Amino acid sequence: MRCFVTAVIIVLNFIIQSTFLHNIEIINITPNTAIIVIISFAFMRGEYEGAAIGFAVGIIQDIFFGRCIGMHALLGMLTGYFCGKFYADFFTENFLVPLLMTFVGTFLYEFAFYVFNLLILGYTDFIYFLQTVILPETAYTALLSVFLYKIFYIINEKLKKRENMKRKFF
Repeated sequence: MRCFVTAVIIVLNFIIQSTFLHNIEIINITPNTAIIVIISFAFMRGEYEGAAIGFAVGIIQDIFFGRCIGMHALLGMLTGYFCGKFYADFFTENFLVPLLMTFVGTFLYEFAFYVFNLLILGYTDFIYFLQTVILPETAYTALLSVFLYKIFYIINEKLKKRENMKRKFF
């Protein structure tokens, strides 16, 4: 059941991000809800599930929007893995830690994307990219993560409850 619900969330996120979120642009910046999904589930479920979800979200982005297959998948997998390392260190009920993790994770994701994708193509004006893309998208994504993390947290708790009931039954 958990795999099915997670797959539905990933697909819904992809559909919403590629269609609806362009309507709520601020200064030509849209929030990266894929990062929110990756970091939220990594924080709630651990590094291995975070890496798997990051890879799945990234490979979908690569297939539909990427210039090459694997860039978003690798970055998503690394983001999910490293954010999932905090799974045992903090309480998942705390909504401040995922906000900070989303801020840092989005910044590092976008910085790595710049280095691996745009710098190679010859876009050397890092300060411009930092001011116009990385920092605004990081702030916008972090603010949106507060609301989405609460939704994902409720879904995760219901799935945990269902799994515990199933274990008690058998």
